[in-house]
Amino acid sequence: MVSFKDLGIDENIVRAVEELGFINPMPIQTEVIPIMLQDKPRDIIALAQTGTGKTAAFGLPIIHKTDTRKRNVQYLIISPTRELCLQIADDLSDYSVHSSKISIAAVFGGSSMERQIDKLKRGAQIVSATPGRIYDLIRRNVIDLTDVKAVIIDEADEMLDMGFKEDLEAILEATPKERNTYMFSATMPDQLLKIANKYMHKPVEITIGKKNAGAENVQHISYFVQARDRYLALKRIVDFNPDIYGIVFCRTRQETKEVAEKLIQDGYNAEALHGDLSQQQREVVMSKFRIKHTTLLVATDVAARGLDVENLTHIINYNLPDELELYTHRSGRTARAGKFGTSIIIANLKEKNKIRMIEEKLGKKFQTLPMPSGKEICEKQLFNLIDRVEKVEVDHTNVEGFLPTIFKKLEWMDRTELIQRFVSIEFNRFLDYYKNLPELSAPSGKTERPGRDSIRKANNYTRFFLNLGSRDGIKPTSVIGMIKDYSGIKSIDIGEIEIMKNFSFFEADGNYEKELLSGFNRQTLNGRELKIEVAESRKSEGRSGARREGFKGKRNNKRSSERFDKSKRPNRRKRKN
Repeated sequence: MVSFKDLGIDENIVRAVEELGFINPMPIQTEVIPIMLQDKPRDIIALAQTGTGKTAAFGLPIIHKTDTRKRNVQYLIISPTRELCLQIADDLSDYSVHSSKISIAAVFGGSSMERQIDKLKRGAQIVSATPGRIYDLIRRNVIDLTDVKAVIIDEADEMLDMGFKEDLEAILEATPKERNTYMFSATMPDQLLKIANKYMHKPVEITIGKKNAGAENVQHISYFVQARDRYLALKRIVDFNPDIYGIVFCRTRQETKEVAEKLIQDGYNAEALHGDLSQQQREVVMSKFRIKHTTLLVATDVAARGLDVENLTHIINYNLPDELELYTHRSGRTARAGKFGTSIIIANLKEKNKIRMIEEKLGKKFQTLPMPSGKEICEKQLFNLIDRVEKVEVDHTNVEGFLPTIFKKLEWMDRTELIQRFVSIEFNRFLDYYKNLPELSAPSGKTERPGRDSIRKANNYTRFFLNLGSRDGIKPTSVIGMIKDYSGIKSIDIGEIEIMKNFSFFEADGNYEKELLSGFNRQTLNGRELKIEVAESRKSEGRSGARREGFKGKRNNKRSSERFDKSKRPNRRKRKN
């Protein structure tokens, strides 16, 4: 088997790589490194999924070939996002830990340009940069690129998707004509091919896996549900995979926020990643996700571009992307470095053709599965709990002193009852949720009415009307906070929340109806008195098809009841033309 030393890499670099736990090169490294180490290397177009070892493929040879006698920029690496830019710089620093006088700088937006300029002036032979920031530095004439031997473009297709085409071309124009260009990408769209033809000279094309295809070790699954049941389907998928660590992709920022808020409200370790977050907020979210404090990241395609997170188990497509090629990027974020992963689509019948097109592009068939039943989910959770108990490490030294008291406290229970009680501590919440919940059946193609009433009944929810809406600055999170604060019950179950312009509806545990009514009706917001009432659907349809709501309670007066009484409406005559 080939080793890094066999590829001709300097022994100091080989030592650093082996200390990181890498013994044998990956396929893309075996292909790329020998070409880049040549005295007169060819340009390279390398097509491979993220996580296949691309950073080391270009990083090891440029460290090997860096002239430490010079302090000017010799190698410029361009990547689409701050996270990837920093990760590349960190990885190259690790690879060069035993190589003296190698200086690496990261330049990116959202951080002090002055400090980055100062770093460049002190000397950096290798620069990892985002296109926007390096282009700014070029325009300000504060970076010298005259000694650049090669430009490396990483995640090239994502860079174009993010709108960096003009910046990328301007950067290539500012570098020496005789430099090499090494392009790494998951796919090769026509726009990228045009750039390659314009700025590269007879490049060698290296393809790891199938061209424009997803990662080989990804299992592709589709679940068909009613469009309005997407969130309920998402919950079932997450509950059916107890050790899930993944990204939920949504189409819009608003959808991302709403899905994340619902997941958090329902007790999942979730966070939203979207374009409205500041750089500092984004870093906090990503930090929590990388250490697995957050296990579900709900994101848009744009916000997630360039993220490189290891060991993701699942990618969930809450909605399919508008551009089907983006599915390849999404699914390629799992099953990295030879591992296995799962990409799931929550779809409705109208999206069957889109899925067929994705199958043709991937060269793979989706496995269409029925939505997991409540019984299957509870069973999966139960045995996951048992597996965790089996594998937990016991600190005998520290536990020993507590055992006599524990034995005495539990001695009245036999073995069977002790196990049942132990299992029920965590298992009961799944049993309580799923025991009366209707199953999510696949749509038949016929128009079906939503099962919201049955869901509400199964959860013992009462639907409330609130006299505040979006015009008052109300959001779902605001309503959740008010419900818990004003009822005085922090653990109250909350269902669907609908925010209208002038008013809102929310569902909450009907056992606390009295506490909610009295709690809200003593409050004010911005000088306005809050009012809530119990809402009752009358299942009547207006001309627009919108659902009409009636209310029961003290304010169910003549005017509000007449509003929905068709017999008291005046006859409408058709206007003659």
